[in-house]
Amino acid sequence: MKKNITQALSFLCILCVLLPLIPSACFAAEDEFPAVKATAALLVDVQYDTVLYDQNAHEKRYPASITKVMTALLVLDAIEQGKLEASTVLTASASSLADITNDSSTQNIQVGEKISVEELLYCLLISSANESANILAEGVSGSISAFVDAMNARAEELGMTGTHFANPHGLHRDNHYTTAYDIYLMTRQAMKYPLFQKIVATPRHTVPATNLSEERVLSSTNALISSWRYAGYIYTPATGVKTGYTPEAGQCLVSSAQNGGRTLIAVVLGADVIYTDTSEDRRQFTESRRLLRHGFNDFKVQTLIAPGTLMNEVPVRLSKTVPYVVAQPNKTIESILPSSYDPDYLKTTVTLNAETIEAPVKQGQVLGTVSVTYMDIPYGQADLVAANDVQVSVPKLLWDRAWGFLTSPVGLLIIALLIGYLLYSHLKGASRKPRSGGRKPPSNIISHPNRHEKQRVTAGKAGMSNTRSGNLPPGKPKSTKKDPNKPSAGRPSQRHH
Repeated sequence: MKKNITQALSFLCILCVLLPLIPSACFAAEDEFPAVKATAALLVDVQYDTVLYDQNAHEKRYPASITKVMTALLVLDAIEQGKLEASTVLTASASSLADITNDSSTQNIQVGEKISVEELLYCLLISSANESANILAEGVSGSISAFVDAMNARAEELGMTGTHFANPHGLHRDNHYTTAYDIYLMTRQAMKYPLFQKIVATPRHTVPATNLSEERVLSSTNALISSWRYAGYIYTPATGVKTGYTPEAGQCLVSSAQNGGRTLIAVVLGADVIYTDTSEDRRQFTESRRLLRHGFNDFKVQTLIAPGTLMNEVPVRLSKTVPYVVAQPNKTIESILPSSYDPDYLKTTVTLNAETIEAPVKQGQVLGTVSVTYMDIPYGQADLVAANDVQVSVPKLLWDRAWGFLTSPVGLLIIALLIGYLLYSHLKGASRKPRSGGRKPPSNIISHPNRHEKQRVTAGKAGMSNTRSGNLPPGKPKSTKKDPNKPSAGRPSQRHH
């Protein structure tokens, strides 16, 4: 029994030591962050398009006046396309005021009132005037219905797959809905326009007097940048953008902030207002501020790989100098990661175009790719390029090309033809030689190296056999040896003294 207790205690001690070493399946910073008190929420780093927090971000929600971000986007698109200018003056029509209720956000623009596009945008985005949305819609598309069609078309272009608009201002309709992620997409696009950035970051603005109104003083409904309506929510890094509320949508806010060169967009939908005896908590602001602080404090830019990092050594054939070339990334891969980033969980996967390359190699030549993941999440890919030049060895190159040609199908065919020709020539020459078992040539034919000499000798013998009487045995020619005592014809006889 005592032995079993000892073993159990030993096991528990070992487990306590090993547990901290087991990697977490998700970012610790996000695990520790309490859930947002709203029906849906999203936090995104804009530069890296990285989601830092997601709470029902793809579920359908009512956007209320956040709809006006899309309305402003279409107006700014039209200005960029030259369809109108920021200074263009529009006249409020009766149809533009027809669906505006007395209890909704308004700047009391009257039928026949003339106001510029830019001032209407301030009314739209700072004080959330619903009639300004309709006036702008008619100014851009000619009618509200045509403008709504353009809103839905633009949403499709931006990839807002969970969105459908039914009006330009956001007053409740059952078929007027979106998602927190889609709101991020349209806000990110609108923030690319400097005029939009300027307006949504403005806490207070004065609209000049018109033909039917004195000047109007507008104060932002966004308590992160203005305390005119609600005090105690200011967040200094905040740069906008738009509030929204209907009973069906709840309290909504899409906000942006900049800090340390980074830009974040937060979306909070369906928040409540909590009242106490001494205070109130407007959670669309407190939760948005908490999200933005979380993004700046608990995440930072991490460099995962950079140019100059040795990723691989690739063997080089036919090199004049070194036998390999260093492969390195051609760009930096960085991303937003938790401040608790641990490089031990960083994984790089190298894919080479070829296991071996051939000289010459030029600096910057693409040799393959490298992919980067952190805790099994992909964060990018870069080309692997040669870090330096590698010169080719001319003798090696010539020998390689010669050998390559000889071992190619054409080279092998030429070699085969040459061998065949040599064999044919040898066999043909051998066939012209006499056979060893044939008839012997006649003994009266003397072989001479010169063909004409052989014929002359044979003819001379034939003449001799015809002029002399033959008592000699057949086949035995008479000796042609001269008698030294007999004088030669035409020469005088000589004696030896």
